[in-house]
Amino acid sequence: MSDAPKDKDKPDPDAEKRQRETLDKLLARPPVVCTGAVTLAHGHRLDYEVNAAFMPLTHGGVDAQRGEPQAAVFTVAYTVRDTQPRPVCFAFNGGPGSASIWLHLGALGPKRVVVHDDGTMPAAPYAVQDNPLTWLEHFDLVFVDPPHTGYSVALNDEARKKLFSVDGDVDALSEVVRVWLARHKRFGSALYLAGESYGTTRGAAIADKLQAMGLSLSGLILVSCAMDLQSLVFAPGNDLPYALFLPAFANTAQYHGRLAGLPAASPEAARAAAEAFVNEDYLVALHAGARLDGKARTRIEKRLSELTGLPRALIEEKNLRVNDETFFFELLRDAGRIVGRLESRVTGPMAARRTREWEFDPGIEALNAPYTMASMAYFAQLGCADEARYEVLNFDAHKAWNWNRGENKGNSFAATSAELSRALRRNPHLRVLVASGRYDLGTPYSASDWSLAQLDAPADVLKRVTHRYYDAGHMMYTRSADLKQLKDDLAAWLD
Repeated sequence: MSDAPKDKDKPDPDAEKRQRETLDKLLARPPVVCTGAVTLAHGHRLDYEVNAAFMPLTHGGVDAQRGEPQAAVFTVAYTVRDTQPRPVCFAFNGGPGSASIWLHLGALGPKRVVVHDDGTMPAAPYAVQDNPLTWLEHFDLVFVDPPHTGYSVALNDEARKKLFSVDGDVDALSEVVRVWLARHKRFGSALYLAGESYGTTRGAAIADKLQAMGLSLSGLILVSCAMDLQSLVFAPGNDLPYALFLPAFANTAQYHGRLAGLPAASPEAARAAAEAFVNEDYLVALHAGARLDGKARTRIEKRLSELTGLPRALIEEKNLRVNDETFFFELLRDAGRIVGRLESRVTGPMAARRTREWEFDPGIEALNAPYTMASMAYFAQLGCADEARYEVLNFDAHKAWNWNRGENKGNSFAATSAELSRALRRNPHLRVLVASGRYDLGTPYSASDWSLAQLDAPADVLKRVTHRYYDAGHMMYTRSADLKQLKDDLAAWLD
């Protein structure tokens, strides 16, 4: 008698046991500890220690599971010995579903991946080099990979479901900060956070969460801000992004030589013209909708064409509403090129059929392989490389993300700016530095301007928020001049 076929849909009774064993093994691993040194831009040598370890993320509440590990979170910390407690900065990237190697090996850490300043993809092999502009000069650094990014994993499906959500993620990473500070006896240090992209979404909320936990932040650094998804997501009934993306579209069109007249003169001229048009005419036109009369509609169509470099017929076809994908595919269609999303200076070839299928982002493709391969080689040098997959960009986590918050079960746009507003009002010493790339069409500088202007705090509180701009994309630090400018801006902000 042959064995009956296994039912693939039947729960595996041993699955949770195996997951628990995997988690326990990771948490039982001793930290990987080594030393290094870097010569800073002004010539001073900085000796540091590297500590790569898994932090336990435990179950909260008052039930029997309290204190039980729910995830193992991989962290890489750089510390400098000093007679006084140094400030410590926790850093994470976004996605959601992205590991922290971008900030780690792009701008903040003592090592940096070598890439091209113009955003194009370099040829292999890829490597890291000393970063004389490392933020380690100012504070110790802890890079955090949220569950199911990097080497971090959750215990089981139940834990994973909770962690793959806006609120669950904020709770988890706030706890990771607390655990790291406790393990390393660093509650006497000034505390900073740095997040990029979705890392700013979580960072804004973590600032408020930590305050509620009695952990006061000295500073929050938001790179490529994404606190208010309503400003970034093109969706029916949401006209806001059409207006907020336009200045960044104009900036990009000018770069690629697709503008004429005064807006073509310089990036500054293109941005100024688009910003003025948005404030004086475009928002009113979008609000009017079908009530806009023919003469006014014609004028708006003509000006949109002038500022985006797109044909007026296309503007008319799109009902005055040009979204991001339309811009990516249409700006350079006659040349057979797609405009990059996260780095709009970069373009990629369309398929020979010149379809409008979004297969890849030329802006991130130029960086993904260099960062992935260089970071894996670097981790091997440190001695913390593993045969397990290091999830640089976990698209499964991104697709499974729950964007609803609290009791809200609808499809509203996630936003954490309310938490940042409250954190600023609660903590009179909290200061915020925001960094935006002018060639970022994922989180455009113009959308960040709006989001920061909506913070619910009085003017004297908002004076503690500083916004700086850079002439590259989402990861502006990949351009050497902007890497230096970002570091200079950080130093001035800290002073």
